[in-house]
Amino acid sequence: MHMIKTSFSVTRLISLACLGLACVSANAEKADSNKETIIKAGYGISDGKASVSRLSKGVSLVRGTLTVTSESAVVTEAPNGDQFVVLTGGGGRKVTFRQKRDGGPDLWVDGEADRAEYNQSTEIVKFISKAKVRYLEGKRVTQEQEGEYLSYDSKNDVFVGTNSTSGQHVDGSGNITITLQPKPEKQAK
Repeated sequence: MHMIKTSFSVTRLISLACLGLACVSANAEKADSNKETIIKAGYGISDGKASVSRLSKGVSLVRGTLTVTSESAVVTEAPNGDQFVVLTGGGGRKVTFRQKRDGGPDLWVDGEADRAEYNQSTEIVKFISKAKVRYLEGKRVTQEQEGEYLSYDSKNDVFVGTNSTSGQHVDGSGNITITLQPKPEKQAK
């Protein structure tokens, strides 16, 4: 894998877009926004005229406690500067992410899907096809969401889960699953 230097526009675009994955947790580690971003990929190309950047051959992004991996990433920049990113798995791999959450020493959110999309202008992140998002305290899963489509609108604090990759409910196509674990009882002192 080759490291892409942070002074190149691809890094700026990908880092902004992938930070949107962190918005799945309203309590994402705030300190991460002040950390450097390191992106690695086997191949990268940026077309300045078309405002499209492509990374492939295994993409990883690390910024503080946030780690995102995918087989490829495509970032498109609109004339107003907003970015739209599509991360895809491939070759049996998923798009994955993991990030520490604020509020305790060992709180995490992680997840995976075949595809992830982030739209900077709407601040909506979507996990599409075989999507899972887990909230953890250490290794204990405290909440888990599974579905063909999971999205989070951070502007409006709205979560959507559906049984089809279109984001619309399809009768007879199964269900989404949300699992909430009971909170451990506080021990008497």
